[in-house]
Amino acid sequence: MTPVQEIVCAHSPDSDDAYMFYGLATGKVRSNLLQFRHVLEDIETLNRKAAQGTYELSAISYHAYPYIADKYILMAAGSSVGDGYGPLLASLRAMDPSEIKGKRIAIPGTLTSAYLTLRLFEPDFEAVVIPFDKILDAVREQRVDLGLVIHEGQLTYSKQGFHNVLDLGRWWKNKFDLPLPLGANVMLRSLSIDLQRECTRVLSESIRYALEHSEEAIQYALQFAGDLDVSMAQQFVGMYVNHHTVDCGDKVPVAAQKMLDMGYEAGIIPHKVQLEFVR
Repeated sequence: MTPVQEIVCAHSPDSDDAYMFYGLATGKVRSNLLQFRHVLEDIETLNRKAAQGTYELSAISYHAYPYIADKYILMAAGSSVGDGYGPLLASLRAMDPSEIKGKRIAIPGTLTSAYLTLRLFEPDFEAVVIPFDKILDAVREQRVDLGLVIHEGQLTYSKQGFHNVLDLGRWWKNKFDLPLPLGANVMLRSLSIDLQRECTRVLSESIRYALEHSEEAIQYALQFAGDLDVSMAQQFVGMYVNHHTVDCGDKVPVAAQKMLDMGYEAGIIPHKVQLEFVR
């Protein structure tokens, strides 16, 4: 009998990741080959740890992939994608996007896809790295001019009195007619191809299970959802866990390749990389 291998599976503690991994974390979805141990850390920490090859399976930002492609390969399952919406710039006053040039902007990390996309829109600004859940506080206290908002803050910013200066997902969609790839899941290249395929299969199944049992998966995800109520958690999860997440299909790899190629051409990313996915 083949021994079951433990896979350390690292992802962020926000509600869309919790929803995505619900089936696996609760044993609703199982594997005869693998057993998963879950580790929760914020996305920028996961990006940095992936550069060290810390975890067998990890959530990352697509922007981080060029820095870790020697160690990891992408999974076809688990992408977080904004299709016509995405990270946004929030400020205390109404502002035209042309005004962000030269401003101090709080960002959730230099390896996040949100930061890369913002640099592609406007390369000239002063980036101030602040934990994602403290960004709106920094804007309110006027330590920065604007904040780059990811995760649940995309739904709560207006209730807190902030203005939406620029939705990067909408800009990307209008410019290229493509969805904006934000988060991905990766596996160590040192795992056998059989284990890589099994990881991809069970994650895809876990996402499908959550979509088919959405009420119970939302209840589970709510414990990670910060200030969101049920309806807002449903809205947020619905934005980022969808058919693109079950399987990235053709459009997401095309969009992610374009984003990373543009990052290289703009001098933000030091070398070109060709995306590789396990299905």
